[in-house]
Amino acid sequence: MSKPTPEYNVDLFSRESVRNARAVDDALREFAPAVKLPGENITMIARYEHVAEGLKDWKTFSSTSRPWHDPNSVRPELLLTDDPPKHTRVRAVVANALSRNALARMAEAFQADAEALITRLKARGDQPIDAVADITQAFVHKVLPDLLGLQQEGRQHMSAFGNMVWATMGPMNELFQEAMQNLDEVIAWAGQCCNRENLSADSLGMEMYKAADRGEITQDEAKLLCGILLSAAADTTVITMANAIRAFCEFPDQYQLVRANPTLARAAFEESLRWDSPSRMAGRIAMRDVEIEGYLIPKGERCGLMFAAANRDPRKWPDPERFDVNRDNRGHLGWGYGVHSCVGRMLALAEADALFGAIIKHIERFEAAGPPEPWMTTIGHGPIKVPVRAHYA
Repeated sequence: MSKPTPEYNVDLFSRESVRNARAVDDALREFAPAVKLPGENITMIARYEHVAEGLKDWKTFSSTSRPWHDPNSVRPELLLTDDPPKHTRVRAVVANALSRNALARMAEAFQADAEALITRLKARGDQPIDAVADITQAFVHKVLPDLLGLQQEGRQHMSAFGNMVWATMGPMNELFQEAMQNLDEVIAWAGQCCNRENLSADSLGMEMYKAADRGEITQDEAKLLCGILLSAAADTTVITMANAIRAFCEFPDQYQLVRANPTLARAAFEESLRWDSPSRMAGRIAMRDVEIEGYLIPKGERCGLMFAAANRDPRKWPDPERFDVNRDNRGHLGWGYGVHSCVGRMLALAEADALFGAIIKHIERFEAAGPPEPWMTTIGHGPIKVPVRAHYA
C-alpha cells in the first residue's frame, strides 16, 4: 500500500539555504526518496534514479503549469513551459540553427575572443582576479550577444535580465523581489534588443526570424526564442566554467591533467556540470498518480526534480564530491534529460572549447584568492564571484 510523502520542514529557498545549497539539497536527498515541502506545497525528488526517470517521462512529469509558473512573468514563455508536439516543433528551429556545421563556422570567432581576453588578463600580472567577472562572464557576455546579433547598447543589462528570468522559476520571496529591482529599464532593453530590426543580418537571432519566414514558427515565437537564448544560454555557461576554475583551485592535479592533455577540456566542462550543476531543480506537474519507493505523488501535484542533488547522489557516483576529469560521467543531469534536454548544448561546449583552450595555453595553475560568493537566487545555483590568482605560462 502506498503512503503519503513525509514532510520536510526546511525552507529550501531561504537566503541561508541558497547560501548552503549543496548541503541543504543533499540532506533532503538523504531524508527520503520524495519529500513534501509544506510551506511551498510542492513535492521534491532528489535521488538520481528517480530524477532521471522523471525528466525522461514528460507525459508523467509535464512542463506545463510548472510550480510558480506565471505566464505574465519576464521569462520568455516558450520551450520551458511546453511539451510535445509544440515543444518539438519550436525546438527544431534552434537545433537546426545550432548545427555542428554552423558552430564550426562560429568556432574561429570564439577562439579569437578567448585568446584576446586571456592575453589582456595576462598583461595585468599576478594580481587577484574574479574568475566570473574577469573570465567566464566577460567571455560569454561578449560572444553570445555577438552571435545573436545584438547591438552593443544595453548589453550591461544581461546579468540583471538573467537574474530576473531565473527568479521567476522559484517562489516570490525576498530573493525574488531583490532580482526584480530596476525591472522597467532592464525589461525595456530585453523587449527591444531581440526585435528583428535590431539584429544584425548574419546572426543566430536572425535565423529565428528566417525560420518564421519559412512558416516553421510564428514571428512572435522567433522573438521569444531570441530571448530564451539570451537568458538561458548565458548564466548556465558562465557558472559552469567558473565552477571548473574553482575546481582547478581545489583539485590542482586535475588542472594539470587537462594541461597535459587538452582534449580533456570538454571532459572538465562536463564534470563541472555534474560536480555543481548551475540549476538546482526543474519544476514539473504530475499528470497521473506516481509511486516512488512506496510513496505516493498524486495526480496534479507540483514537483521539483532536483538536478544538482541527483548529480551528487552516492548511489550513482563514486566519491561524488571529487572533481575528476577522467570520471565516466555519462548520464549526468546537468544538461537536463529527454525531450527537455538543453538545446544549446553544442553552443556551450563550443564556448568551453575556446575559453578553456586559451586558459590552458596561457595559465600554468590557479589558486584560490578568497572564498567564492554564491549567486543569491533560488533555482539557479553557483558562484557570483570566484577570487583566484592565475599563474601565467
